[in-house]
Order: sequence, then C-alpha cells, then structure tokens
Amino acid sequence: MSIRFIKMHGAGNDYVYVDLFRERVDDPVALAVAISDRHYGVGADGLILIGPSERADVRMRIFNADGSEAEMCGNGIRCVAKYARERGLACTDDVRIETKAGIKSVRVIWGGGRIVGARVDMGIPALERAAIPMRGPADSRCVNELLSVGGHEYRVTCLSMGNPHCVIFADDLCAVPLETVGPLLERHEAFPERTNVHFVQVMGEREVRVRTWERGSGITLACGTGASAVCVAGSLTGRTARSILAHLPGGDLDIEWAEDGHVYMTGPAREVFTGEWPGAS
Repeated sequence: MSIRFIKMHGAGNDYVYVDLFRERVDDPVALAVAISDRHYGVGADGLILIGPSERADVRMRIFNADGSEAEMCGNGIRCVAKYARERGLACTDDVRIETKAGIKSVRVIWGGGRIVGARVDMGIPALERAAIPMRGPADSRCVNELLSVGGHEYRVTCLSMGNPHCVIFADDLCAVPLETVGPLLERHEAFPERTNVHFVQVMGEREVRVRTWERGSGITLACGTGASAVCVAGSLTGRTARSILAHLPGGDLDIEWAEDGHVYMTGPAREVFTGEWPGAS
C-alpha cells in the first residue's frame, strides 16, 4: 500500500510529512528510517506525522532519521502549521499543535497569497538538570561548565526546549570537527536520553552563527529548538542579548527570549514537492 507524502523544510531542516487524516502508517519507525535515507529513500532529516488531536488543531509526531522519536521540532512545527492552515485543518492563523513537549501556539505568516513562515511560542526553557535531562544534582543548572569528551574539554551550557540541548561557544566554527565531536557529545554519559549539540560563534550582541549535530539525525542545516537554546545560553552566559538573529547553514531564524519567560522563534516554512512512497507500511 502506497503512502502519499509532502516534502517540506524550514531553513533547510527537511522532513517528509504524512497526513494521517488521509493516510495510514502502521510502523512509523521503519518508515522514518527508510524514507529518510538520502540515497535509497526520499531523503530527509526525519518523518513527521500530522494527525488528529483532542486538545489542539492537529497533533505532530516527529521521528528522526534513525527512527527515534523526538519531543519537539521547531522548524518542523512551522511546516505543520503551514500545512494545517492551507489544507483547512486549522481555521485561523493561530494554529495550535499538540507535541510530546506539550501544545504549542504557532502564528502563520502570509506572503503573496501563501504561507511563507511562522512565529512559534517555543515555551519556557527548562534549565534544571532533572528536566533536561542531565546527570548531576537534580535542581542544579549547567551553565558554562567543563565537559570532557574525546580527549578534549568543552565549556557547555545545557537546557531543554522540550528536548535536550548542549550549547558550546567557539571562536571559529570552521575549526570545529563537528562530524567527530557531535556524535560523542550526543551520546555522552552525562545525557541519559542523548542530546542535540550546537557550536556557536558570536558575531555581535544580537547575531550568531550556529552549526548543529541533531540527536538521531546527525548534521542538519538548521534546528529551531536548538537556535532557541542558543539564544537562552547566550543570555545566561552574558555573550548575547535576549533577542538574536541566528545564522544557520540553511537560513536565518529570529529568536527572542521574552520577558514573559517564553522563547519565540520566527522563520520560514517551504513546500518542496509531493509524492507517493510505494510498498511502505
């Protein structure tokens, strides 16, 4: 039985989306691994399922390219909001989306008669180790602390944006061996549920460059929850203001850690193509 899908991306962070209002997916883990393969599949950072919710307009489930399920995806949720609003699954420009990290509010942005982006209320960052999760005293924070990996020491700031993040500030992003150190940090014993990893070069008080190793997907062109974590980490360590422009390999994201404690992220949402996946289940 074939499955109809749509390929979308937010700042180059690309996913295959399946509408469960119309399609059936019996084994999302197997489908995520197969369809995400960039040589033998459609090619994507993962699979996102859009389905019914009893508490919001729609529900999204995120499966990384390795089949592991993620709690939240900042770039993916903008594309879900675009899809839901344009296909009539949501009736207003303020789309409510259920995720494993809770219900998120997303305001879509129109341009030229179509939705081109969205602003997401990413919620309040969790800073205590127990909530990240990260090993150590449960109610303590990890801000600019030394962490040893691969024979090197890095100063890390860790937090959760619904999923775990480890942020490291560097003088030169081009000198970071992300392919090597990324997987080591992702699976470091300090993180019982693994972690996303972000190296950051500060360009100014309100401007940064970011390279990302995503848990379960590897190097990606952008990470929305990660850019949000970078904004929080920059403020906590005194390196940036609470509002920044984050330059990622796939595009730019505007991030604000507002006075109400919530992080707000604004960025693009683009449709690439539609298709059918044959013989999947």
